[in-house]
Amino acid sequence: MTEDFIHYLWKFKKFNDQKAKTQQGECLEIINVGWHNQNESGPDFFNARIKIGNQLWAGNVEIHLKSSDWYQHNHQEDSAYDNVILHVVWEDDVEIFRKDNTVIPSLELKHLVYPTAQHAYENLIYQSKKFINCEYVFAEFDSFLINSWLERVFVSRLEEKSKFIINYLEKSNNDWEEVFFLLLTKNFGLNVNGEAFLSMANSIDFSVVRKLSHSSMNLEALFLGQAHLLDQKNDNVYVQQLQQEYKYIKNKFQLSNKGVVVPKFFRLRPSNFPSIRLAQLASLYARNSDLFNQLTDITSLTEVKDLFTISLSEFWRTHYSLTKESNASTKKLSNSFINLIIINTIVPVQFSFAKFTNQTDLQQNAVELMGKIKPEVNKYTKGFRRLNSKIPENALQSQALIHLKKRYCDLNNCLKCNLGIQLIGKK
Repeated sequence: MTEDFIHYLWKFKKFNDQKAKTQQGECLEIINVGWHNQNESGPDFFNARIKIGNQLWAGNVEIHLKSSDWYQHNHQEDSAYDNVILHVVWEDDVEIFRKDNTVIPSLELKHLVYPTAQHAYENLIYQSKKFINCEYVFAEFDSFLINSWLERVFVSRLEEKSKFIINYLEKSNNDWEEVFFLLLTKNFGLNVNGEAFLSMANSIDFSVVRKLSHSSMNLEALFLGQAHLLDQKNDNVYVQQLQQEYKYIKNKFQLSNKGVVVPKFFRLRPSNFPSIRLAQLASLYARNSDLFNQLTDITSLTEVKDLFTISLSEFWRTHYSLTKESNASTKKLSNSFINLIIINTIVPVQFSFAKFTNQTDLQQNAVELMGKIKPEVNKYTKGFRRLNSKIPENALQSQALIHLKKRYCDLNNCLKCNLGIQLIGKK
């Protein structure tokens, strides 16, 4: 038995409320269960309305497994619980008193719960599983239910990412271009070098990037130098030019790269080498230093990909790194890489900006843009596709499935998931 299950029973009245009485023996009528408080602090349900005997009460409801948990959680010392009108518990093992020494009425549920609801919950939570709790019936969920729930989960994922972005915004004195630069640079490093790239970006005041944006070579020297990739001696003329340029830039702007994490090359495909990714980033900002402003209203994949069409110097045609020559090839940003940038950078920043400026249309644009991108392929999407071959249909759903697995399935938060609630209610 878990406290979440007691929340579920109260919220959806999955018990015989016609026989409900307080432990003090008074008849109890539930007029309104109240608003479910999802925050960590304060009573579990606000603004409930109940009738005890002939007295109508309006106030808050607190949920526990045992009534003695009230004292275990020190609620008696917290004024936020002074307006609790009912204590709903699985087992009532002790009376709880208000500050004026009157008893807080309690409702014990263990003899009132419908057996079907309890059995369905226990079968869902405690059965052996390989991937998720409800995998044995996942394919039976109605497609409309799944699609609508995944859209809500995706928005929750964006809300979570938005907190990270707004935190950066506060540190940058509300400079959205700088925030976008930090997040874009991090995501250019992908999973392996994301933190290393972010440490490099944080070592540079964005005003320096703006001042050097007239030259792709200057930005290459800046990014590669700050990332420690120009530290070694090199016989190539172009690399030597980069080293000289970086020395000048470092001195002019009083830069330091102490504490910048050195990016990794090990086990990376050449197209993801940090040297080539930083050169591409430099070319991108040399072409357009106000990327954020350009991307704010973009809703078309074609527009995004046009903006991310770049060209590198002749040196990079035959190099993925600064030390070894390779077969000649163009080093364009692939469609799959641009899609990752849209998923992890453009859409989250668009959504955060829209939320910050109260532009609901722009928020919807960000969500709709995700629906136009092919779904990601990873261990999460593969797991859900094994259970239902129709999902994910797009990147919105693949992102939602990642969030669903991490924030709901892995934490046994089935009673906070619309699918879990529907399953137990159906049972």
